[in-house]
Amino acid sequence: MSLTRRDFARTSALTGAGVALAGSVGALATAPNALAATETESGEALSAHGGHHGAGYGPLLPDPDGILALPAGFRYEIITYSGRTRLESGEFTPSNHDGTATFEGRRGTTLLVNNHELAGARAQWPHPVPLTEGLVYDPAAAGGCTVVEVRRGGEVAEWVGIAGTATNCAGGSTPWGTWLTCEETEDKAGKNGFTKDHGYVFEVDPEDRRANRDPKPVKAFGRYAHEAVVIDPRRGHAYLTEDASGPNGLFYRWVPPTGFRHGRGRLRTLADDAGTLQAFKCFDSGGRFVDDLSRATRTGTVYGVDWVDVPDRDARTVSVRKQFTEGQVTRARKLEGMWWADGGVYVVSSFARQESPVQHDGQVWFYDPKRRTLTLKVLLGVNPDPAVDGAFDGPDNITVSPYGGLVIAEDGEGVQHLFGATESGRTYPIARNELNIGTAEEPEYSEFTGVTFSPDGRTLFANIQTPGIMLAITGPWKRQRR
Repeated sequence: MSLTRRDFARTSALTGAGVALAGSVGALATAPNALAATETESGEALSAHGGHHGAGYGPLLPDPDGILALPAGFRYEIITYSGRTRLESGEFTPSNHDGTATFEGRRGTTLLVNNHELAGARAQWPHPVPLTEGLVYDPAAAGGCTVVEVRRGGEVAEWVGIAGTATNCAGGSTPWGTWLTCEETEDKAGKNGFTKDHGYVFEVDPEDRRANRDPKPVKAFGRYAHEAVVIDPRRGHAYLTEDASGPNGLFYRWVPPTGFRHGRGRLRTLADDAGTLQAFKCFDSGGRFVDDLSRATRTGTVYGVDWVDVPDRDARTVSVRKQFTEGQVTRARKLEGMWWADGGVYVVSSFARQESPVQHDGQVWFYDPKRRTLTLKVLLGVNPDPAVDGAFDGPDNITVSPYGGLVIAEDGEGVQHLFGATESGRTYPIARNELNIGTAEEPEYSEFTGVTFSPDGRTLFANIQTPGIMLAITGPWKRQRR
């Protein structure tokens, strides 16, 4: 049963402010360049320098090794480093670390599955994912995943989980303990020398290496520029983001076929057309269609959501997002990371520029599947000077912190951070990338990716994408006040 615009408008009228905000994170606004709804209405902006006001861990201290600035009392360890550390099989760790998840391993170990976002022809990459026998989808592609095992004594082992995939960007962990890796591409066989079509989701088991043999794409989830995926543990729905433009990408839902039960290896059994793939369509409290998520200019904005069936999920002749005419679906630029928590999905739109109705430097939304509502939690205004430290922009990968609020990885312009946002909207820096991959005259800093906590909540893992470094951050974590 769809939630009609009339139903949503009536519900909003009865509740006054619309539908109650879902989730424990609350309506967030990130300083210094974001405005909460009440502040927008009153015209009072947050401080130009943000200020901590008790939130966070204090200022970031420069790193004498030039890798990661952290607050006092915190430290980091390098877990993997492309071109320096090696796999069990002897090859160097692949480059371009991206989406990552942690899993509780045996005998006190922590397992991580790490995407490697390697696009295009394999020959152009010095450190592609090795073509391990039995784990290769397309031998012409450079991307894939590695599995990293961190043992109690600090020893690290790394091996290939899947190889021969392309542009493995984000993904998502499953309730049954596996990783779904997403190809952010629409390249077909013949392009870049590829022997197979790409743009799919694949499942990787961090514990059972045999389960990863003979990789099979989950074609039921569609073929498009996938970014991230989460699974609703109660209903079994999959939610997926698309990072694309021309036109802007879509937010998708996959509804499993009747009688299907999720579990290890079950996605491999699905027919290519199993279940129903749908794209979202939003409307405001007045019942008006919303064409693009950038239209929302205040945190706390609530949209009703309906779902529209995708005509051709495998995009045989036309890209999925181009199969819809104007007015059929809602779009957004740079739909990126997601995280399931608080009974719903946190969804990132990284930025919007001239291709969108309204420009911004980042949004985080919360989709409540029970109410079928989408609520704007974080809104970042356009950063006027990204080269100056202090402002946050370009959110990408995201996780919900065991200490309250969100932890967000930046993929913006200029300086790059990991930053937190409390439940009331205060923000604070956690780390700053100090590894300059540019020049002294024109410094350049790679994005952070793969932000995720260890199963026990004591360690925050994150990656510097270029050249490809996985880091483990520890310190005096504390519950963040509102």
